[in-house]
Amino acid sequence: MAKVLCVLYDDPVDGYPSGYARDDLPVIDRYPDGQTAPTPKGTDFTPGQLLGSVSGELGLRSFLESRGHTLVVTSDKDRPGSVFERELVDTDVVISQPFWPAYLTAERMATARNLRLAVTAGIGSDHVDLDAAIAHGVTVAEVTFSNSISVAEHVVMMTLSLVRNYLPSHRWVLDGGWNIADCAQRSYDLEGMHVGTVAAGRIGLAVLRRLAPFDVTLHYTDRKRLPEPVERELGLVFHESGAAMVPHCDVVTINAPLHPQTEGMFDDALIGRMKRGAYLINTARARIADRDAVERALRSGQLAGYAGDVWFPQPAPADHPWRTMPHHGMTPHISGTTLSAQARYAAGTREILEDWLDGSPIRDEYLIVAGGGLAGTGAASYSTRG
Repeated sequence: MAKVLCVLYDDPVDGYPSGYARDDLPVIDRYPDGQTAPTPKGTDFTPGQLLGSVSGELGLRSFLESRGHTLVVTSDKDRPGSVFERELVDTDVVISQPFWPAYLTAERMATARNLRLAVTAGIGSDHVDLDAAIAHGVTVAEVTFSNSISVAEHVVMMTLSLVRNYLPSHRWVLDGGWNIADCAQRSYDLEGMHVGTVAAGRIGLAVLRRLAPFDVTLHYTDRKRLPEPVERELGLVFHESGAAMVPHCDVVTINAPLHPQTEGMFDDALIGRMKRGAYLINTARARIADRDAVERALRSGQLAGYAGDVWFPQPAPADHPWRTMPHHGMTPHISGTTLSAQARYAAGTREILEDWLDGSPIRDEYLIVAGGGLAGTGAASYSTRG
């Protein structure tokens, strides 16, 4: 029998909800590229419920315990001697979310003598040391595409929030004011601007499609160029590198995975190549941008705004400079954990577990590491230190 250790974020401060704002969710059977949504043999949750917090348990408890497996759920993951570290030593499967990542470092993996599977409930498995997973024979899987559109919508929201100066304007209302000039002094139209994405995979391409109706010029850079019909349909301008693209853009959005080639990419030098007063949106991973370089650029005016929901570490400490830097629109890491997305990534997590426990192949698009190397989506999206 397997021991499954699930690390999830805390319940709401007022307790696990007894009701919800909406009664149902739209049914998404297939993603824009034709990939089918998760297809587990069964589920034990109601779509639209809060599944990603501790009490939600990703809807897994009855399924696992009915088969005789053990499920341990905790939010305690970072402090020395945390529940995560104590339970990890004899765990077979670790499940974590990008929003509250259980960092599976090489050191932790070396202590986990039974670990065979690490599952990301969502997308983005950089909290797992992929080189160590390869060395230890650990399979890494994630629920690819389950929350990609959720993140793309968040990017569009943050872009408009920064360009239109929405958050400071809303603050005037909350504070009882009616200071139109204060609101308008940093507010612009998105129409006519040049917007570029670093990476045009599932999320990046979805962002481009959603921004096209705003009558902007769209730019992108990616390791693999998009098909010519897609470029023509959206009027895309391709650039060989981020350094070549950013001088042309009023808004740059980062939609790339974190790996050795993207870590620290947006440093003082690259931000310095951007147009003065450009906006930078990062819902990918915090370490793609240099923390202090972003703050310096906002204070100097090189950047007009920075928004995102990714931090390092997560959760971010109270004194993290991104909490207090000017002209930002930061949120906790929430872009991919809407109640809509949770229904899909909870179902996908169960699908992965069903296959692994039954000895059946895991979907190729879910695989990041398998068979001693990068596999499936991982082979196309990640690189290793080796």
